Amino acid sequence: MDCARLWLGLLLPVVAALDFSYHHQPEMEAFLKSITQNYSSITHLHSIGKSVEGRNLWVLIVGRFPNEHRIGIPEFKYVANMHGDEAVGRELLLHLIEYLVTSDGRDPEITNLINSTRIHIMPSMNPDGFEAVLKPDCFYNKGRENSNFYDLNRNFPDAFEFNNVPRQPETVAVMKWLNTETFVLSANLHGGALVASYPFDNGVPATGTLYSRSLTPDDDVFQYLAHTYASRNPDMRKRNPCRTKIEFPGGIVNGYFWYPLKGGMQDYNYIWAQCFEITLELSCCKYPRKEKLPSFWNENKDSLIDYIKQVHIGVKGQIFDQNGTPLPNVTVEVQDRKHVCPYRTNKFGEYYLLLLPGFYVIEVTVPGHDPHLTKVTIPPKSQNFSALKKDILLPFRGQLDHIPESDPLCPIIPLYRDLQGHSAATKPSLFLFLVTLFHILFK
Repeated sequence: MDCARLWLGLLLPVVAALDFSYHHQPEMEAFLKSITQNYSSITHLHSIGKSVEGRNLWVLIVGRFPNEHRIGIPEFKYVANMHGDEAVGRELLLHLIEYLVTSDGRDPEITNLINSTRIHIMPSMNPDGFEAVLKPDCFYNKGRENSNFYDLNRNFPDAFEFNNVPRQPETVAVMKWLNTETFVLSANLHGGALVASYPFDNGVPATGTLYSRSLTPDDDVFQYLAHTYASRNPDMRKRNPCRTKIEFPGGIVNGYFWYPLKGGMQDYNYIWAQCFEITLELSCCKYPRKEKLPSFWNENKDSLIDYIKQVHIGVKGQIFDQNGTPLPNVTVEVQDRKHVCPYRTNKFGEYYLLLLPGFYVIEVTVPGHDPHLTKVTIPPKSQNFSALKKDILLPFRGQLDHIPESDPLCPIIPLYRDLQGHSAATKPSLFLFLVTLFHILFK
């Protein structure tokens, strides 16, 4: 089967190579449409909405089954150009699309990735802002905000304090998009620094802000994900590559430790969309000369691919009743790392939990019944682009109480506002205390 697919790969259509320049909306649309025409079996192009000025917010899906969700196939996404003046990520994602489709059937690793993952790529979340940049600059351009002059990465609901800014069309479109898919892992691409930043971007004392940080219950996983990307990027690993006042050891940083941010997209993804997301700052210069683009691609290609693979860590499966019926909207969480907005099964009864190797107890909660506990051991490496598969058959006698098919998302309010305690991960170590003290005294 694999040999046949590799042979067929030699017969795949060849399209003109994407040049290394900046592609404005008409050029980007033409490229995306040509990809879907020439690689229709593994791609699907659709718009999730429109910008203030009516430009389409395009998403290209790459996968063996691009038009439909498949049981056990996790959903991954990349989003770029949230700020219109941050142009490198936009071009990197266009080149990533080209690399994926042209490698299918030729490169066994990419072929396996496409077979086992639905990869959603949004090259531009703020097309109006990008088009508004008339004179590119390294530090700041008029097009940073959308056409209503709102920063889209300050425009989402916030879990820690009220964010009453008017929701913009681009933000609303993304929020609706997150509700239509079971996204497991994602990243948003920015410019202006070289670092992989992980949640939380905002916080309260219960998440560790008294120690100049704000940690999620999955801090170990987030640090691993950020390190996975940074470790394959040669410039990101350098000591202070952008010569800024703050350094990022290993090329990673907790978002709150860097600077607090209200209404950011990565926190919204993690809390309300059950999707682990980090922020990738990929260039010291927000909008560098186009001659620099080949080097950015060479420095980020391996990281972009390796990061997608991490959607296959941890454990996944379906929850069934005693009749073998999949149960939607059932809470599924690891016993010692519960989320402020509980993670639940999707409409197919599926769950995905990103976890590092180790022993865990999964707690499944159905309304009207005691929690059901299942022990799992995550092996050191995922097998064949797949997380540990663990379906759970609930041992309840008789018919289950009706499980309401309500929107599984928690209310859009500051969920952490009144929280008194949190994960043990927020408790400071001596090492962290010394690092924090040094930061406070000398920054």
